[in-house]
Amino acid sequence: MIYPIVAYGDPVLKTPAKDLPADFPAAELQQLVQDMFDTMYHAHGVGLAAPQIGKSLRLFVIDSEPMLDEDEDGNPLVEEPTAAPVKQAFINPRIISETGEEWGFEEGCLSIPGVRETVYRCPIIVLRYEDENRQPHEKTFSGMTARVIQHEYDHLEGVLFTDHVSGLKKQLLKGKLSRISKGDVKAEYRMKFAGQGRR
Repeated sequence: MIYPIVAYGDPVLKTPAKDLPADFPAAELQQLVQDMFDTMYHAHGVGLAAPQIGKSLRLFVIDSEPMLDEDEDGNPLVEEPTAAPVKQAFINPRIISETGEEWGFEEGCLSIPGVRETVYRCPIIVLRYEDENRQPHEKTFSGMTARVIQHEYDHLEGVLFTDHVSGLKKQLLKGKLSRISKGDVKAEYRMKFAGQGRR
């Protein structure tokens, strides 16, 4: 099932998500993870968090392969020749540490179509999480994969990438964000707007 993407302005995007309980049905979880991957690919995304489909749960999926292929200008990336792409689900994740000198990269978000801004993030993170079989892991991620994870992790904390930009940039974005929240936006995938249902 392909879900509509929740648009900027819906309170679910600004609400910290709840942990998936240990007794969450396994079959339901597998289906939800598959649906999230299907929804993400349909919208040409590299990550999708459960709040973006209206579910306030600490769960996100990523496939960082497209991000490792090229930079924001479409040039082949050479900075990470050994980085393997990561395609997986992360359940109840917790960032244990973020290290290294912050670096800027232009980010976008399926919930905020047509808006891109430079966000500074640490290049190395240590993440504790469960996989879709509820097995616990603690792993280090770096570069673009770390950035995708940090972006999706923010969604679980009720934080959007636009929250990271300067006050002046926020002022400049205000009108555009307001229009998105009212449904005045074009996207190549179905979206759900607060108080308006889906389009």
